[in-house]
Amino acid sequence: MKFKLVSNFKPTGDQPQAVKKLTQGITHALKHQVLLGVTGSGKTFTVANVIQNIQKPTLVISHNKTLAGQLYQELRDFFPKNAVCYFVSYYDYYQPEAYIPQTDTYIEKESQINEEIDRLRLSATANLLTRSDTIVVASVSCIYNLGSPVEFGKFVLELKYGMKITQESILARLTDLQYDRNDYDFKRGTFRVRGEGMDILPAYSDNGLHLELKNNCLMSIEEFDPLTGETTKSIDAIVVYPSKHYMTDPKTYTSVFAQIRKDTEEQCKKLTEGGKLVEAQRLAQRTTYDLNMIREVGYVNGIENYSRYFDNRKQGDPPYTLIDYLETCSKDWLVVIDESHITLPQLRGMYNGDKSRKQTLIDYGFRLPSALDNRPLRFEEFMRRINQAIYVSATPDEYEISLAQENASKKNPAIIEQLIRPTGLIDPVISIKQTKGQIGDLIKEIQKRVRKKERVLITTLTKRMAEDLTAYLQEKNLKITYLHSDIKTLDRQDILDNLRSGEHDVIVGINLLREGLDLPEVSLVVILDADKEGFLRSKTSLIQTMGRAARHMNAEVIMYADVITKSMKGAIEEVERRRAVQLQYNQKHNITPFSIKKQIRAKLIEKDDADIRENANLIAELESKDVLLPDQREKLIKKLRAHMKQAAVELDFETAALLRDKIRLVSTNA
Repeated sequence: MKFKLVSNFKPTGDQPQAVKKLTQGITHALKHQVLLGVTGSGKTFTVANVIQNIQKPTLVISHNKTLAGQLYQELRDFFPKNAVCYFVSYYDYYQPEAYIPQTDTYIEKESQINEEIDRLRLSATANLLTRSDTIVVASVSCIYNLGSPVEFGKFVLELKYGMKITQESILARLTDLQYDRNDYDFKRGTFRVRGEGMDILPAYSDNGLHLELKNNCLMSIEEFDPLTGETTKSIDAIVVYPSKHYMTDPKTYTSVFAQIRKDTEEQCKKLTEGGKLVEAQRLAQRTTYDLNMIREVGYVNGIENYSRYFDNRKQGDPPYTLIDYLETCSKDWLVVIDESHITLPQLRGMYNGDKSRKQTLIDYGFRLPSALDNRPLRFEEFMRRINQAIYVSATPDEYEISLAQENASKKNPAIIEQLIRPTGLIDPVISIKQTKGQIGDLIKEIQKRVRKKERVLITTLTKRMAEDLTAYLQEKNLKITYLHSDIKTLDRQDILDNLRSGEHDVIVGINLLREGLDLPEVSLVVILDADKEGFLRSKTSLIQTMGRAARHMNAEVIMYADVITKSMKGAIEEVERRRAVQLQYNQKHNITPFSIKKQIRAKLIEKDDADIRENANLIAELESKDVLLPDQREKLIKKLRAHMKQAAVELDFETAALLRDKIRLVSTNA
């Protein structure tokens, strides 16, 4: 299938020239291009038009999950017939394995995986292996070790109508693919058997598969809704992919295990010679346990630390990442670095922090040196892998500008400005106010916007300030909430949607309110402590923050500050320069600005009424039963634990303690 853009709008303002120049640059093999576009100028729409023009699989990288989610929603709407995928870290909670020598404290890896994000990740890799019309919107997790696409592609179950196959061989293959049999709780990555028929719920899909066999012949393949059981369509052929990215071939165990044992002996000898007898014993014990687990069940917690052996990589070789799946899809692909001024530094900083933690684990006998090869790509490795790139930002850094300038020519300028908005909107008016009496003045400014049914964003310097200000303004009967990194990934977009719909009038945030948020209802951005020089109040940060108001006709920015810093001065001058260009364009073309109107998009993960009712009633229902089946007990404990953690987050420790005791009671009655 080809990429086909679906939209009621055509490129206008600066967009047509930007689309034309970017397309020409890619056609003429420019490796690096920069799209310098002001907030609200439709950079995503420009990129979507370029993707349609060049017809290449595309990786879009964003520096945080909220923006990645927003980009995913937008591109999913632009390309409804194509495979638009979402690939971010799937941890709601993640505590990496670590050791602190000073206090002799070992911290075991602990994580809470978000099942829906895991499904979306698996869906992305499955699409890359089967479709050329794929766009993946990812966070920087796309440069982390993912497992070999070759091994992932080998572990498949191919099913065709009429093929000769036994039920036993299907069950055996599904087990190889890390699917679990569960006849009671049908969920992602499980299968169940009913007579000669069986149901499979692929780990990357919302819909289940029903197989009907007769006399060792596959008579039908049907896709169905797991909730209602209704058949949605019949299928002639389908490929079922693994339920996990890290797959190991049992045929390689003999050679791989021999190498792991040899390396373990060498490392234990090295530790012993260094006088680290406890560490040597610890390493031998742990490696033996891990190998036994892999041999028995094909998987162990921490298997990624042995990935170098199973991937047949040499020491120091780069890991397999999402980029390898893209190269499997097509050698000619495009990467779009969104908000490049902050995404590139993030990509640059991933490797060193990871290496420091793992080196300590190796030195003290918790891991083999092969753990160092379970890592993100080094920045230079990532840049070498890039085929062609577009760096998108309202404030691009010198690094990406220099890359673009090196491969530019008179015919193909590699830095393309997009300063004009299709709606004619101009950058916001900026005013500076003293900090004395700022909260009282802030309340008046908010109330002024609330009466007009407009929205407000407020940025602070710390989470504590955001929470305290939110609590204070709630006491003043304002509909307000806060947004920061402690809030779960999928809940952040819901909070932003609630602001747009009017459930909230104000959001208080820190860094998440800086780049890329598409909130047309926001007419006022307030920057507290604007004169506190630093990362959050640098020239780049201030320009980005002020841009959040630029989608409204009555756009205004208020900075509360007692002095005008160098960063403030530079940011204000740049915004004024852009305003002048925009005003001149509007005058020349007789354009009257109007506010953007956009529908609130469908949620990243739809929650149907049945799910909501289940979450509300499941605990009470299960607790009322005299006898619980094993899967029911597991589900009850999971729900109770989630409630316990939420109570702890809300500082309701009495409730958390009661729930903890209830979990222990349910567990001991097993």
